[in-house]
Amino acid sequence: MSGQPYEPYPQSYPPSYPPQPEEPSKPIGVAILAVLIGIVGFLLIIAGVLLAALDIAVGLSLPQFGSYGFLIAGIVILVIGLIILGVALGLWHQRLWALVLAIIVFALYFISDAIAGAYFSLGAIISLILVIYLIAVHRHFV
Repeated sequence: MSGQPYEPYPQSYPPSYPPQPEEPSKPIGVAILAVLIGIVGFLLIIAGVLLAALDIAVGLSLPQFGSYGFLIAGIVILVIGLIILGVALGLWHQRLWALVLAIIVFALYFISDAIAGAYFSLGAIISLILVIYLIAVHRHFV
């Protein structure tokens, strides 16, 4: 035997792996907002399906759109509901595209209230607060 101590493992045992990127922490306000937006999207999907089914089953019509008025409205509401539900899922998973889209929608809602002269309506105040909040938590999104 040689005079050196026995080393059963190399110096770098266990092997070091590169650190995994940590999932950014989810602010509670973003989680609540994502759930509320998801509920709105789900309700719009149900409303769109019901409107389309009402037109097909009963044959109701809107004079402006001909005999398929409720069907067209139902399909449009269904598509909007699916988009809103997608944005809610994007916010839940902290995707940057969902953050940008939510900020744009809330800003447009505030601008439309401002154009209508309702600067201090509840909807305008809430949308302005949400825009400011979403901009403040943007660093949590990837």
